[in-house]
Amino acid sequence: MQLTPEELERYARHIVLADIGGAGQQKLKAAKVLVIGAGGLGSPVLQYLAAAGVGTLGVVDNDTVSLSNLQRQTIHKSNDAGKPKVESATAFVEALNPHVRVESHACRLNGENGDALIRSYDIVADGSDNFDTRYLSADLCEKHEKILVTAAVGQFDASITTVKPHQKDASGNPYPRYRDIFPKQPPEGLLPTCEEAGILGALTGVIGAMQALEVIKEITGTGESLAGRLLLYDAKYARFQEISYQASQKSTP
Repeated sequence: MQLTPEELERYARHIVLADIGGAGQQKLKAAKVLVIGAGGLGSPVLQYLAAAGVGTLGVVDNDTVSLSNLQRQTIHKSNDAGKPKVESATAFVEALNPHVRVESHACRLNGENGDALIRSYDIVADGSDNFDTRYLSADLCEKHEKILVTAAVGQFDASITTVKPHQKDASGNPYPRYRDIFPKQPPEGLLPTCEEAGILGALTGVIGAMQALEVIKEITGTGESLAGRLLLYDAKYARFQEISYQASQKSTP
């Protein structure tokens, strides 16, 4: 997919990177990424993927903007309060980069629409805030053989990993599934929500930007994937920890 003269200038700092280059930037332009959630994690994911020149961004969210969101959901503005998040997210992306196409889905990912949504994109970035959506997105990505970059945040802590069991590692072994690291879905209410326990706003920016980075790496084939590695971050003490996990025998979700 050819880049226009304006795009060549816009993405010049990518193009001079040996590991990205013009070929990598063309892959970004051709890519279609679905972002689940336009909130704390989805905001930086959308911002950096749009800035990077991902050609098509899908946004799934059924919520509206409230003032309490704005401490961490930085693509929305004060005068967006009351508007659907997909609407203000679309406006933000279009203003940031007119070369990016935005497909807004004002709904919650569920069993009825999930197959069609996941099937339509190359990679999924899940920034949802509930177990139902996280497990559903993981199961659907596995079913349709889509790469999933999934993250979660709470108070001062966060985790992120990449899931692609339809692909194999350098040794020829399949990468693990989401359920290999999180076998059973916890009941809702086990952990307090952000509304109940609070969340450090900048933490979502750190992890959301990392999600965008891992998506870019998967599209361009750059560096080492987070597949099979769960990265934990403790923002209070500025500590990272990595947990390796392997594929196990498939079990029925």
